[in-house]
Amino acid sequence: MAGKKTTMDADKLDRVVAEARRNREAREKSYRDRALRLFPWVCAKCGREFSRENLGELTVHHKDHDHDNNPADGSNWELLCLYCHDDEHARYLDPVAAKSDSAASAGADSGTTHKPFAALEGLLKRKE
Repeated sequence: MAGKKTTMDADKLDRVVAEARRNREAREKSYRDRALRLFPWVCAKCGREFSRENLGELTVHHKDHDHDNNPADGSNWELLCLYCHDDEHARYLDPVAAKSDSAASAGADSGTTHKPFAALEGLLKRKE
């Protein structure tokens, strides 16, 4: 009976090891792992250096903002720290949001009748 248990444990261990290897290979194929192998562990924007201890704070930024564009040579990637990555996305998203806000407000203004500064010129002239 002890022999059967050992065989079952060995089979389970083999399955766990095989799964771990498959998972490692899948991770190595991911763009993050490829980028970390291609580039030095330095933020491309602020120059902060990273080690294995704080590598989780280093992100891969897609220069064209298309997460499906992952060329093998890494030409669409740059490594950025969390802070610079957030700043980069804010720079990209703020103009996009401003465009949509101005388009929405242009449509909204056409139906408004209240003009809060209409009498301002008259008020300013009275003080003179």
